[in-house]
Parts: sequence; structure tokens; C-alpha cells
Amino acid sequence: MGFLKWLFGKKEAPKQPETEEWGQTVYERDRTNFHDRQERIRYIENCLEQIGEAQIELNLLQGEYHLVTSYLTDMEEIEALPKEESAQLKAAATNLSTLEKELLQHLSKKTSMPDSEYRKIDAQRDQVEEAIVKIKDAEKYRKLITGDLGKLDGERNAYQYRKTELQTLIANLKGVATICLTAFGACMLMLAILQFGFEMDAVLGFLIAVGIAAVTITVLYIKYMDAQREITRVEQASNRLILLQNKVKIRYVNNTNLLEYLYLKYGVESGAKLEKQWKLYLQEKELRRQVAETESKIAYYQEQLLKILRRYQLKDPDRWIHQVDAILNPKEMVEIRHSLIVRRQSLRSQLDYNQKVAETGMKEIKEVVTLYPEYQEEISDMVEAAEHRFAQS
Repeated sequence: MGFLKWLFGKKEAPKQPETEEWGQTVYERDRTNFHDRQERIRYIENCLEQIGEAQIELNLLQGEYHLVTSYLTDMEEIEALPKEESAQLKAAATNLSTLEKELLQHLSKKTSMPDSEYRKIDAQRDQVEEAIVKIKDAEKYRKLITGDLGKLDGERNAYQYRKTELQTLIANLKGVATICLTAFGACMLMLAILQFGFEMDAVLGFLIAVGIAAVTITVLYIKYMDAQREITRVEQASNRLILLQNKVKIRYVNNTNLLEYLYLKYGVESGAKLEKQWKLYLQEKELRRQVAETESKIAYYQEQLLKILRRYQLKDPDRWIHQVDAILNPKEMVEIRHSLIVRRQSLRSQLDYNQKVAETGMKEIKEVVTLYPEYQEEISDMVEAAEHRFAQS
């Protein structure tokens, strides 16, 4: 029955080992064979490592613990000052606090000028104002020059158009003259045939034809000569415009080169941009002057406050130049004290824990020596070597 119950019965889940407290140091001496040299050395070294780590933490924690304690002691000393001395201390702290707030106000007014641009303008500060005037004048002159070039181009185009018209007129006059001469020749031939072939009286016809031809050729010639003279005047005027335009172009090129050089020299694209940078530079310079002046005053009043603090039995007077609000405001002092007390309690807990770890480890080593006195010398040498290492570190 027992076998069948074991075979078909409900299987019980294996019991899980209870979770150990992670903050508790565990020594398994009963599972160690101390007569085995390797196991014995490993066990003692483990104890010594725990003692060493605890000692390192103790050294660090003790320094912080003393610092916090000295801070609390200083607070008590300050709060216990007589009224006259307390008033003097608060007056110095008030001066320092006011200047610190003033400094924050200055820093909040920080301009949008990058430090690289500030240094660049600062290096040329003696020339910038003159450069702004020069660039703006050159930019105005460039507008005038480009306007003049535009007008000259317009006039040249007008003259060119008029010249083309006159050349067309001359060509037309030549065509008309050719037609007239051809018609005159044909008319004279017909009149001659009538006069000599048919023996008709064509003298009047000859006179009329010659008269019409003479008048027509005279009119055409006059118009032709007028057109030629006007073409000459147009060409002369166009040549004068070209000469004037060349002078203006030279001015334009020189003006453009000057502006490009000034833009390159001051790293801007226009006089307005340089003027804006100059205004930002002046604002930034004034702000930096105010900041430097305020910082200088802060350093002076910090030293004055330190002179007063050093009259008293304070562990670290220097820390209070950064805690002037606590000197002036009792609520601030209470909050700092509460925070320090909590910190000290935490440090005390850590000190106690590490002290316990070191004591437990040493106690364990002593008990091993008591149980196994034949290994006392070996264990003592290991402890001395570990102490030497601790001392060096």
C-alpha cells in the first residue's frame, strides 16, 4: 500500500528555501573543511575581504559623517550668536544676497549674440562705426550707379531703335527713287515714241514728266540727306552714351569690389546686418561689464562675510558664503537642519552596518583560530598581510 500510495498518490511540491536577508552576512563554517589548506585559506580570505570592504566604507562614511555633524554644529553656533553680532552677520549676508540676485538678473538678460561674433566685433571695435557709415554710403552709391546704368541702357536702346528706323527710311527712299526713275524712264520712252514714231506733239508731256521727276527726286534727296544727318547725330549721341556708360561701369565695378571687401572683412551681407551686430555687441559689452562689476562686489562681500564668520568657532566658515539665505531666513535654516539630520541618521545606519560586518568578520576569524589552534600562526600571518594592505590603501 505504501508503495502504491507513493506511486499514484498526489505529489507534494518541494519546499522552497526561505529567502535570506540580502543585507545579512552569512558564514558557512560548518561546510568548510579547515584541515584542507585551500578551503581554509579561501574561507579566511573571504572574511578578510569583507572586513576590508567594510573598513573602506567606514573611512568614507566617517568623513561624510563628521562633515555633516560639523555643519549642524556650525548652525547651532550661528543661531546662538548674541543679537548685535547676529545683526552684523545678517547685514553682511543681506548685502551678499542682494548682489547674488542682481547677478542672476544680469545673467537672465543674456543677449542672442554668440561668443565668437562678440570676439570678432570686439577685435575691430575701433573701426566698426566708421565701417557701418562707409558700407551704407557705398550701398546708397551702388543704387545710384545701377539706376544710372539702367537709364543709360534705356537711352542707348532708344537711339539704337531710332537708328534702325532711319536706316529703314533710307532703304525705303532708295526704293522709291528707283521706282520713280524707272517710271520716269518709261514715261520718256513712251513720249519719244509718240513724238517721233507717230509725229505727235509731246513737248508738253516732256516738260510735265521732267518737272514731276525733278520735284520727286528733290524731295527724296532732301529726306535722304535729313535721315543721314540724323543717323550721324544718333551715332554721335550713342557714342557719347557708351563713353559715359563705361565711366559709370568702372565706378560700379570699383563700388562692388569695395562692398565685397567690406562684407568679407566684417563677415556680413549688408550694412544693416553690421549695424545690428554692433548694437548687440554694445548691449553684450554693457551686460558683461555689469556682470564683472557685480561679481567683483560679490567677491568683496564674500570676504567681508568670511571675516565675520571666522570670529566664531565654526568648523567650515567658507560653506556659509553659499548659504546666505539660511543665515537670513530661519525657515531655510530649519529645512537645512532637517535635511542634515536625515542625512546623518542614514550615515549612522551605514556606519553601524559596516562596523558590524567588520566585527563579525574578525569574530569569525578568532573563533576559527580557537577551534583550530594548529593553524593560528598561518591565520595570523594572513591577518597581518591584510592589515598591511588596508594601511597602504
